Amino acid sequence: MDDETQTLARRLAAGDRRALARAITLVESTRADHRARAVALLAALPRRQALRIGLSGTPGVGKSTFIEAFGLMLTGQGLRVAVLAVDPSSARSGGSILGDKTRMERLSRDPNAFIRPSPSRAELGGVARRTRETIRLAEAAGFDVVLVETVGVGQSETLVADMTDLFVLLLAPAGGDELQGVKRGIMEMADLILVNKADGDLRPAALRTVADYAGALRLLRRRPQDSDGFPKAMPVSATEGDGLALAWDEMRALAEWRRAHGHLDRRRAEQAERWFLSEVRAGLLARLSRPDIAARLSDLGAQVAAGTLDPVAGAAGVLASLD
Repeated sequence: MDDETQTLARRLAAGDRRALARAITLVESTRADHRARAVALLAALPRRQALRIGLSGTPGVGKSTFIEAFGLMLTGQGLRVAVLAVDPSSARSGGSILGDKTRMERLSRDPNAFIRPSPSRAELGGVARRTRETIRLAEAAGFDVVLVETVGVGQSETLVADMTDLFVLLLAPAGGDELQGVKRGIMEMADLILVNKADGDLRPAALRTVADYAGALRLLRRRPQDSDGFPKAMPVSATEGDGLALAWDEMRALAEWRRAHGHLDRRRAEQAERWFLSEVRAGLLARLSRPDIAARLSDLGAQVAAGTLDPVAGAAGVLASLD
């Protein structure tokens, strides 16, 4: 490992936020030399654990408002909070707005908070390509809680549950139509459903929505990693701050129960193994972009399209080129 990477690792482990920002930029880079440095950096960092919380929600539900209010409550308790916000990338240009820091202005100024927006770059699952590495960096920097905000709600958003300890689904007051619109897959993955905007004229509707989701959750099969009463639905108000402390108590209670019963360690081990396999698959796909293999791929693809080569035989030919 070169001196620059060693210095970066040392500063990051000491909790330097600028070093953390630089390290995230390094691990998100696709340059081969940067990837080599990123691998060395991750291997040199101390092993620390934060409470990882994934957060997803329907458009307009107020995810940024909730995260800012929730994050300020946690920093007010002396905790260090990292927010990893994934913004959707344009399918045409590949660009992202990355506006989360402007939407969370007060939290971004808090010395105990760190907000990092990252582009999804067309990655499925509501997370960015290097979200796992970014979580690892935030933990090594000594943050107590890592919040991972996904692109938006949907069937594929469940990938965030595969890299966090708790998965929170944020919803707005609505009737049965929205209940039908939320996919069963994400409902089955959620540990806590928070119905936001439970204030003012919307409070009665929010309480009805909580009751609807509570009834729907009772129909789901209980998972081994759930303590009594979980998953559950609760009302919160990000603007008023109501319910945030109680939601945090529930998150901590579930995390502590899982830790005491060994579920948290098993979950982390399974996630690490899936991360390893994901990196292997990504590496194999990257090899297809090598000029010689790309040319072979193009040639065999043309033969398949012309009907002179069977697709299975063509695929076998490409795979043979990787040996």
